[in-house]
Amino acid sequence: MRLRDVELRDLAAYLAMRCDPVMMAELGGPLPAEGMAAKVERDVAEAASDRSWIKMIEVDGGTAGTVALWSHQDSPQDSHASRGNDGALVSEIGWMVLPRYQGRGLAKLAVRELIDRAADDGRWGAVHAFPAVTNGPSNGICRSTGFTLRGERRVEFAERLIHTNHWVHPAG
Repeated sequence: MRLRDVELRDLAAYLAMRCDPVMMAELGGPLPAEGMAAKVERDVAEAASDRSWIKMIEVDGGTAGTVALWSHQDSPQDSHASRGNDGALVSEIGWMVLPRYQGRGLAKLAVRELIDRAADDGRWGAVHAFPAVTNGPSNGICRSTGFTLRGERRVEFAERLIHTNHWVHPAG
């Protein structure tokens, strides 16, 4: 397994992950394909500027999924979108692995590698993760990679409210 920056050629992987009902079941359902090319372009720009780490998980000559680390302002005025730090800058990690690659431990390896990089880099601070409360595999990844469960939250993802667990890793 290796991680590489997202590239424009990753549109097919984004479509397979974000527009598929099975892949997006825990995140409120599939997203429309129409916005994916623009999303890939934004992510490529974010990765190129080093503002966010948006990595593709490569294995066996194919793209297995993605893992990303980014920072955003917490939204204390909007409790359903609050992610834990009352207006402070929050570092968040998220991941997706395509079904044919699931069950190999790739997401766990990718999360662990990005967390290790974040600790070495030093700018990210504590890293937050918000998997859906019903997503056993992603919650298991948090548990097994050193995150601490802080409770449950309702967070916004793609303009949808998701009932999540709030995990925090001391990373940096």
